[in-house]
Amino acid sequence: MKGQIVIAATALLLAPVAAVAQTQPNDSTPPPPATPPTDEPDLSAPPAQPESAVAATGSRSAENAVRQVGDAFGSTIGREVIGIYNQMNVRGFSPIAAGNVRIDGLYFDPVVPPSTRLSRTTTIRVGLSALGSPFPAPTGLVDFGFRRPGDTAAGSLLLATDDWGTVNAEVDAVLPVDERLSLGLGASLRLENGPDKTRDNNAGGTLIARWTPSPGLTLVPFVSVVRQWLDDHRLSFQTATEYLPPLLPRRQRFGPEWVNGQGLDINTGVLADWSFAPQWQLRAGLFRSTRLRDRQMTNLVRGLQPDRTGTQRVIVDPRLNFAAVSGEVRLTRQIDDGPRRHLIHVAVRGRSGDRRFGGSDILELGPVQIDTPSEVPEPVFNFSPQQFDDVKQVTGGIGYEGRWLGVGELAAGLQWTDYKKRIDLPASNGTVGGVQATDDKLLLYNITVAANITSRLVVYAGTVNGLEESGVAPGNAANRNEALPAIRTRQIDAGLRLALTDQIKLVAGVFDISKPYFNLDANNRFDVLGEVVNRGVEASVAGPLTPTLSIVAGGVWLWPKVTVPATAAGSIGERPVGAIGQRFEFSADWRPPFAAGLSFDTRIAYRSSETATVSNRVAIPARTIVDLGGRYRFKLAGNNALLRLQVTNLFDEQGYDLRGAGAYGPIPGRLVQAYVTLDF
Repeated sequence: MKGQIVIAATALLLAPVAAVAQTQPNDSTPPPPATPPTDEPDLSAPPAQPESAVAATGSRSAENAVRQVGDAFGSTIGREVIGIYNQMNVRGFSPIAAGNVRIDGLYFDPVVPPSTRLSRTTTIRVGLSALGSPFPAPTGLVDFGFRRPGDTAAGSLLLATDDWGTVNAEVDAVLPVDERLSLGLGASLRLENGPDKTRDNNAGGTLIARWTPSPGLTLVPFVSVVRQWLDDHRLSFQTATEYLPPLLPRRQRFGPEWVNGQGLDINTGVLADWSFAPQWQLRAGLFRSTRLRDRQMTNLVRGLQPDRTGTQRVIVDPRLNFAAVSGEVRLTRQIDDGPRRHLIHVAVRGRSGDRRFGGSDILELGPVQIDTPSEVPEPVFNFSPQQFDDVKQVTGGIGYEGRWLGVGELAAGLQWTDYKKRIDLPASNGTVGGVQATDDKLLLYNITVAANITSRLVVYAGTVNGLEESGVAPGNAANRNEALPAIRTRQIDAGLRLALTDQIKLVAGVFDISKPYFNLDANNRFDVLGEVVNRGVEASVAGPLTPTLSIVAGGVWLWPKVTVPATAAGSIGERPVGAIGQRFEFSADWRPPFAAGLSFDTRIAYRSSETATVSNRVAIPARTIVDLGGRYRFKLAGNNALLRLQVTNLFDEQGYDLRGAGAYGPIPGRLVQAYVTLDF
């Protein structure tokens, strides 16, 4: 209720500002850098091409998510993040864990998500926004917009810092070699001082080439590397019994100093687009994603008591290696028939993943008081044999998209998928090793129908089923890091899009998603406990209210329910761990008519209570976070530049970050941050 009151009050405060701004257009302020896409397809255009990045190299000073996104369902533009959903939470589930990830619309199995040197935009595709993705999935899609080097030399430099002591530098450049070849270069350095004084020092580099060896054929090979040479591990607190812990310390590093890690993240691959004949297009992507961890630890305080005492456990992993090769080949035939366009897709996608995990050493460091940093000498680690798992999946499909200008759209698809997983269990402590096998074959389908009721109103309904990954067991589980089996999922959704004005659109929908429910069982194993169904309503309003005031507002109302066997009914509650019933977010960007180049922005995010334990006996209270910021665009040596200032968690709200069933951490406090961007 507190958050809803804040949002309503903010809307009332902005109303007179909007009225003033509408009567005083700011002619001196440049228009938004991105033009919102039209709702109707351009039937004169060639077959679907990958979506271009909104903020590219040479134009990073124009990054402004409030003015550039089309809805409130989740987007990232450069450093700007906005929306009620994100990569880890869409409609109550994680599309990243489920494997519902795309790069420029092509299938990608990320061990490591693309860095911002590779991807300038991230879009969450749900409901109507999933139309145009030939093979959607339950939970929605995360689509990374790839940064492709252009034909003109350009560069961008960003320098950032905050009052916690973090320093960040990013540089990107485009270097055309000739009319057929252009190179994209990127580098980054981050020296992070986190909310609990944990450090994450890393540096990265990226090379992208765009080569057009012949008309209609484009190849984009790339490699991106990020090296972490110091990665402190944040502390999680587990209570002795089911109760909400006392407020946890902030801006305190809870050692020992040797609890840190090192690692290397690598993404490589190639994208290909070939328009080899009129109205024929072949698109392909082949990717390899790798994460190496020379040293990784989990830092826990267990048995936390109301008097703020507990015992510390550190779980140390030997060298870990996760790698996945994935990709897709898609042939598209376009048939135009007056106001109607037909797209027929034939696609094959696949992945092969290898993981080495387990063999951890569990260190009990004794009693601790959480307000006093721990100082225990580093012991000698004793590792046990590791486990290996191998996943292979091949999917073939045929899809259809029909678009009738002014009438509606139809999208349908059939896919046949063959899934195989093998887990090699080593012999240890008298136990017999062996291989566990999981195989599944499934016919997948999707169909969505959208109808233009009027020139301003579109309604839609659709259904899709899937075979998805269920993620990896968390660090506080007995089977930590274990890759979980694939699961069958289903989604039904429907909704509408209403053009309130020529530039402001309301999008609303209802959905029903069912999946197996994974969490900690009585033996602390992360396993299937039952079935979960998430039913909900989502809504978004986005666009410019006036030439100087733009808003993005959205909300989701969720009613999740867990069904479990009768024998477990007393220990497992009806709500899944991490369930949040309501989320609301309101963002606004105002350019005062009396100050060219200056703008102010705010974000108000409310979330209701969050279920914290499997039994549902504990919940994290509701909270509202307010951010406030400003931008100043100016010229520096004739180049576009931007100064950005922002205060996050303006009122220094305290609370808990849920890190697993019954595991907590403090949310970040107030943070003042600033950065300068220069385009050249």
